[in-house]
Amino acid sequence: MTKKDTITYKVTEADTIHSVKVLLRKRLDFSTRLLRKLKLEGGVFVDGKPVFLYEKAKAGSVISVALPQEISGFEPEDIPLNILYEDEDLLVLSKQPGFVCHPTKGHPCHTMANGIMKHMLDKGENYKIRFINRLDMDTTGVLLIGKNGYCQENFTRQAAQNKVVKRYMALAEGFIEEESGTIDLPIDLEAPDQVRRTVREDGYPSITHYRVLERFGEAYTLVELELETGRTHQIRVHLSHMGHPIVGDVLYGTPSEYIERQALHACYLSFRHPVTGEALEFNAPLPEDMVQLLEKVK
Repeated sequence: MTKKDTITYKVTEADTIHSVKVLLRKRLDFSTRLLRKLKLEGGVFVDGKPVFLYEKAKAGSVISVALPQEISGFEPEDIPLNILYEDEDLLVLSKQPGFVCHPTKGHPCHTMANGIMKHMLDKGENYKIRFINRLDMDTTGVLLIGKNGYCQENFTRQAAQNKVVKRYMALAEGFIEEESGTIDLPIDLEAPDQVRRTVREDGYPSITHYRVLERFGEAYTLVELELETGRTHQIRVHLSHMGHPIVGDVLYGTPSEYIERQALHACYLSFRHPVTGEALEFNAPLPEDMVQLLEKVK
């Protein structure tokens, strides 16, 4: 169970052989790094009383963890947010095109983080904005934000255990013959000082599964893609390497007369809620520019 900035766990009889630290690791998946941070900035309590992590708790006692208090310092901006879901731990958006997730040297403002900051302050909340999954500036779809470090670390662990499902839709150039397949090719930067990634033997393992949804003559193929790994630009690099770059992707393909960005959309995300364990599924409908694109290529 959880209330704002607090995670609780009720001790069972079988738990009594373990220290509080072990229970936090085994039952609540706290990382060593986060436990170390709790010693400095948060607090661990048993039945409301502070305890040392090496102590043990009795059956029926409630361990409560006060998460460190953190807040982002982004400049709030009035940027529309399409909210799919929100609770005390998570915020899930359907991201629009044209916005990077957080400020960078090239985009110091007008980012998703600036819009989320205003939303947070308007609700009277205080938390550090943590982008658990990230989307490129011109990629649309499901964007997941954690409101505390515990949620971020738990999601990362789920992803490492292949318990997270991420699906995308893309309109690719050309005729993809196979109905489905897997692209298992390593990816890394093309050069240290460049943004472009490429397939290279010494790159990081990268696996993309794809399934053809519809073909538009010989010119275009609509595909659904599921990521097994999450490298930067992974889908864009893999499809381009296949000879089927995403329509409108000027970095890995060519501009399109039909759309002003790459036709890539994060349509589906599923995982278990880091705190409650509830199975969550989110679907983001195709944005209007991709709907119009499909009408044009037909």
